[in-house]
Amino acid sequence: MSYSGKQSNEKWQDIIKEVRFLQKLRHPNTIQYRGCYLREHTAWLVMEYCLGSASDLLEVHKKPLQEVEIAAVTHGALQGLAYLHSHNMIHRDVKAGNILLSEPGLVKLGDFGSASIMAPANSFVGTPYWMAPEVILAMDEGQYDGKVDVWSLGITCIELAERKPPLFNMNAMSALYHIAQNESPALQSGHWSEYFRNFVDSCLQKIPQDRPTSEVLLKHRFVLRERPPTVIMDLIQRTKDAVRELDNLQYRKMKKILFQEAPNGPGAEAPEEEELTPCSQEAEPYTHRAGTLTSLESSHSVPSMSISASSQSSSVNSLADASDNEEE
Repeated sequence: MSYSGKQSNEKWQDIIKEVRFLQKLRHPNTIQYRGCYLREHTAWLVMEYCLGSASDLLEVHKKPLQEVEIAAVTHGALQGLAYLHSHNMIHRDVKAGNILLSEPGLVKLGDFGSASIMAPANSFVGTPYWMAPEVILAMDEGQYDGKVDVWSLGITCIELAERKPPLFNMNAMSALYHIAQNESPALQSGHWSEYFRNFVDSCLQKIPQDRPTSEVLLKHRFVLRERPPTVIMDLIQRTKDAVRELDNLQYRKMKKILFQEAPNGPGAEAPEEEELTPCSQEAEPYTHRAGTLTSLESSHSVPSMSISASSQSSSVNSLADASDNEEE
């Protein structure tokens, strides 16, 4: 995170705020902070290593998760949220891209750049398609609490079940208007279980007072239903296999292109296809992919961007001049 240029002091204060927040976290379902290093007006936050996000799973497999997998991911995220809310904290940017998976198969909440140390809060913060109605209306109608994370989790469930959150075909500003003014979204397909549909409907109660807390939702049948203990580990392994296949395919395509552009031309004899030895795969899987080691993220993934007219998956750090009282 850079803190140079215009508003450098404000950027620096935001970094300090996030570091202080991260230092407070002590829970298996929240990502662990390791340290912060400053170099050339850039702050580097060192965090616990995770393989990838739930969003990466969707990107790699190009299809929704199975219901048992959604339940396992949701259960882990809920435990992290219940911990935050019990300490009067609000995440404010819950979405598949911020739900991470670790090597041992733990589900962890990540990216606390939008988090609030104290509840209630009133800042316009988050990612548009996942925002709760009361966050959008906060500047006009007052404050909100940890139940905004419950709404975002409900939207995330739809995202995992349908690959995109509701209203994703709209631009961000139109989506914000629809969230605030229209009825709550729901799962579109009828093949999901009644437990899952009820869980999503409970999370997406328009009136915050009617919406259950994260602690109450931990007792919901959807997340407590019996499932194999290896659900997350099996999902991780299947995703690793898919990434390996994608990368090998990309390697073969690139090799073919380079050969066709070689001086000898397409008439030259193609060299035999090289294969990675099992030993090298086990020792350092995916090292031929820049910047990734044993990662779930596909090389076809699109990185997140700041909010703009052309970006629909962006985070809104703050569109209001006023900020939370607790953040001053």
